[in-house]
Amino acid sequence: MIDAAVGASAHRVIAVTPWYGYSRQDKKSAPREPITARLVARMLEAAGIDRLLTMDLHAGQVQGFFQKPVDHMTALPVLSQYVGDQLGDPSDLCIISPDAGRVKLTRKFAQMVGAPYALLEKERPAQQVAEIGYVIGADKVKGRKAVIVDDMIDTGGTLAAGAQTVLDAGASEVYAVATHGLFSGDAFATLSNSPLAGILVTDTVPLRVGAPELIRVLSCADILSDSVRRIFTDDSVSEIFAGENQLF
Repeated sequence: MIDAAVGASAHRVIAVTPWYGYSRQDKKSAPREPITARLVARMLEAAGIDRLLTMDLHAGQVQGFFQKPVDHMTALPVLSQYVGDQLGDPSDLCIISPDAGRVKLTRKFAQMVGAPYALLEKERPAQQVAEIGYVIGADKVKGRKAVIVDDMIDTGGTLAAGAQTVLDAGASEVYAVATHGLFSGDAFATLSNSPLAGILVTDTVPLRVGAPELIRVLSCADILSDSVRRIFTDDSVSEIFAGENQLF
């Protein structure tokens, strides 16, 4: 599609990729592993993009793989507002980070909701395998509704194990929130049999047929469409020049 647009003499080509494929492969975790997120960036640029618009990268540093401008949007405002509206008083909530790498994301989400946050201690002995240890900050979890916040849900195994750990720590209910709902493999069956009371994702990845009723999908179309409009109309540039004209 990019090559076709370039071949048709498009003035600018902006790739809108709500879900950036291979974003988790952003570093070498073991010898001779590929950094596929960088390869995807090179392929997009080689095809001829002038700019990339994406949402909630697994690691923000992936933007550094591009020579072209990257607009990195987030679904946090939409997700946090829904959680605040649907789950009641923030004093009855606790936001949970699934691992140490998501603490910054969890802190921001907790600030938006107005609730405290805690952390799951997790290790990955192998690819697609995670071992949940315990909850750091368990005193904030007891008797409250817990919300596990992550950037994506893949097979669901880690999430299900984390939800059980949080319940064992004294939470009354456990919910999950993520921007990207991949739900690969047997994720639907795993999550249906998990102790999760509800799962909230956005439509950056189309939901497959057969999804359990506990999954709710919010649209991020407004965020992306508004971003595209601002890119093409150069709103920020117009405002700057308007200010300079007033000085003269």
